[in-house]
Amino acid sequence: MKATVLFSLLALTAVSYAEAQNKPKTPPQTPPTKTPVAVTDTTKKAGPGRPLMPGAKAEPKPYATVITDKAITRRGMITTHKLEDKFFFEIADSTLGRDILVVSRISKAGAEVRSASGYAGDQIGSSVIRFEKGPNNRIFMRKLSFRTYGPDSTASMYRSLQNSNIQAIAAAFNIAAYTADKKGSVIDITDFINSDNDIFYFSGSSKGQYKIGGFQSDKSYVNNVRSFPKNVEITTTRTYTTAGGATGPGAPMGGGGGGGTTTMELNTSLVILPKVPMKPRYFDPRVGYFTVGYTDFDANPQGVKEVQLVKRWRLEPKPADMAKYKRGELVEPVKPIVFYIDPATPKKWVPYLMAGINDWKKAFEKAGFKNAIIAKVAPTAAQDSTWSLDDAMHSAIVYKPSEIANASGPSISDPRSGEIIESHINWYHNVMKLVHDWYMIQASAIDPRARKMAFSDELMGDLIRFVSSHEVGHTLGLRHNYGSSSTVPVEMLRNKAFVEANGHTPSIMDYARFNYVAQPEDHISSKGIYPRIGDYDLWAIEWGYKFMPEYKTAAAEVPALNKMTVESAKNKRLWFGTETNPDDPRSQNEDLGDNAMLASTYGIKNLKVIVAKLPEWTKSANEGYEDLETMYGQLTSQLGRYMGHVSKNIGGVTETPKTIEQPGTVYARTPAATQKEAMTFLDVNLFTTPTWLLDKTTLDNIGKDPIQVVNGLQAPVLNKLLSSSTLGKLISAEATDGESAYKVTDFFTDLQGSIFTELKSNSAIDVYRRNLQKSYVDKLIALVNPPAAPAAPAMGMPQMGGRSAGAAPGDIASVAKAQLRELAAAVKAAVPQASGMSKYHLQDLAERIDMALNPKG
Repeated sequence: MKATVLFSLLALTAVSYAEAQNKPKTPPQTPPTKTPVAVTDTTKKAGPGRPLMPGAKAEPKPYATVITDKAITRRGMITTHKLEDKFFFEIADSTLGRDILVVSRISKAGAEVRSASGYAGDQIGSSVIRFEKGPNNRIFMRKLSFRTYGPDSTASMYRSLQNSNIQAIAAAFNIAAYTADKKGSVIDITDFINSDNDIFYFSGSSKGQYKIGGFQSDKSYVNNVRSFPKNVEITTTRTYTTAGGATGPGAPMGGGGGGGTTTMELNTSLVILPKVPMKPRYFDPRVGYFTVGYTDFDANPQGVKEVQLVKRWRLEPKPADMAKYKRGELVEPVKPIVFYIDPATPKKWVPYLMAGINDWKKAFEKAGFKNAIIAKVAPTAAQDSTWSLDDAMHSAIVYKPSEIANASGPSISDPRSGEIIESHINWYHNVMKLVHDWYMIQASAIDPRARKMAFSDELMGDLIRFVSSHEVGHTLGLRHNYGSSSTVPVEMLRNKAFVEANGHTPSIMDYARFNYVAQPEDHISSKGIYPRIGDYDLWAIEWGYKFMPEYKTAAAEVPALNKMTVESAKNKRLWFGTETNPDDPRSQNEDLGDNAMLASTYGIKNLKVIVAKLPEWTKSANEGYEDLETMYGQLTSQLGRYMGHVSKNIGGVTETPKTIEQPGTVYARTPAATQKEAMTFLDVNLFTTPTWLLDKTTLDNIGKDPIQVVNGLQAPVLNKLLSSSTLGKLISAEATDGESAYKVTDFFTDLQGSIFTELKSNSAIDVYRRNLQKSYVDKLIALVNPPAAPAAPAMGMPQMGGRSAGAAPGDIASVAKAQLRELAAAVKAAVPQASGMSKYHLQDLAERIDMALNPKG
């Protein structure tokens, strides 16, 4: 599965490539508590929870006069009281100083917010707070940052670091009353709940994302405050101006103005984090996990170290089962991972979503746990009135009645350890349209069930199941493994026995979608077409979740984990190929097999079958040609993906992260023979006009211009091939690999020879080829006379593709000029023999080249 639209979590989690093998130290369980300074409020108001004059002391009242018998009380992690229109927190001393995760979500959204991609269940904010008792009978709320650490509390660096990174006080509250046993404090939280703060509600970035403007306090109110053993749930109805209310260019989101308003229901969860954080596990770039991180000022005595911790759930054997676990017997964890299915989900899809969750059970068995993950149907209000989908203690697949063709699997984790606390998978209704179109274009040549615009419930259910498994994989901490499919030989994808037994990629976390290589004569069943949880997924879960009680710290685990990983490298199906490398042709989305040229050749054979049948497979009585237009667009997009897969081989640089215990280098250039093969493929399948795609009747029915169709396929490939990045890598490869490299001159000989074959044969040049040739010349001219360069990056800032080294711009300009001179001579020589549009075209090219090489004035 490899579409950028679906399952993309990169915008949600920053992934670092910091090495984990250099014995980084375990971070402290919590940042140290500093004695808060007295707040300096300048306005004096009467009553509990009100600001004081500087130095003034709050005067708590007797408990019974503040929390009267009229109060509605709910006991839990923080006991809550509602008294008329006021809300009080009763915070036990044992809760003071504890780290509390705050997660805010939209519960119910209006149309204005939905238009900005906002739906019920969307997360709008996340932070960690801590309540502390301060002087003058005050309770302070700190907003915590875990970005920097100095783990050794005895070191002078530690003290200096803490002096430079005091945790910010976000709010201060008067203590309204003490509990009778003096072990708890009551504060009035009403004003804070009713305010427009970025801890309980929208973060600053979320306001921009959802086009939210100024807060309208007179149109907002608190619905409910509920307390549970480990969390507090606050539900509010809040009204904001929409972004249209801001006036003038660049007006701030919070500016209000004369535009409309939007009202929504928000849910804020306060979840107490473990007193003792889970033992973290250090990130290893050879295994694809999301991370949380911090800067360690003590790990490197002569600098600083960026430490990354993998995100994972806390799975531990029950104490009574520890001996069994150590013997290798499967045991149930103390607390399994439970995912609930949103009650709003259409009933017929529930079993498939649950199956996608439960499919991961076998992976956790590799880590020694049985029944480690469980799918459940959420209880109804009649079954459990206290249960809420918005409760951050519950993980769920949340169904969203949205036109967005998407699904995503975010998670919330403890920043101190990487422990995943909960996840709300976003399941948008229209994801079914997306998987329908993929499956029809990639599999209808080999699966008759896919030859219609409305799939059977069974087929759609199967597709929902694989998407569910993929998204659950993200919530378990796993990133996309774009390289997994490259470990499978292309011809094995046509082997019925192999592919039905093993799948077409070793990872459900790949973007490999469906087996488009298989041919009709292979008679491969759905077992060999669908993605599934594979060998890599089992290995990755074992690596991340294997319980290692013999090691007391994360640093102590590193040698054992490294040994496991080095051993796993002997099985190429366990390889992880990151989704963030722009240069490695093995790590691509939407591709299959170990040879993009061969895989794409098979894919094109199937597309030729499909394009001829699309008018029949998309027709509906009393309907027009909208479905035909949509599916034709999907087919051309699929063909474009094949061209992109092949193009990435030109100037390709492979990346295989290793520790010093492993043989071979981390980086290597794509072999010259492979690059030559890629150029031949592009010559035959792209630069030679793909006329099989241009059925006149189809194009006339959907209003497509054939010239635009062909240009839409050729232009992106030319842009990539003639980019400074690609040409720079070719020049650098010659410096590195010498005569064995695919040189930039070899590349231009092949490319220019492919695009200008008519010059040697003196044949007529049709409109498709004329457009291609003009585009090629224009791109060469842009290399010779580039637009003004952007401002240089700040000193020390890495540049895109820096790992693969780029050639000097002068070298690129020199080779581009040489190609233009050579081409100018060939064009001028061909003009006398040409006639009609071919002649006009060649004359135009000659003039363009001359103006570029010999600019006037």
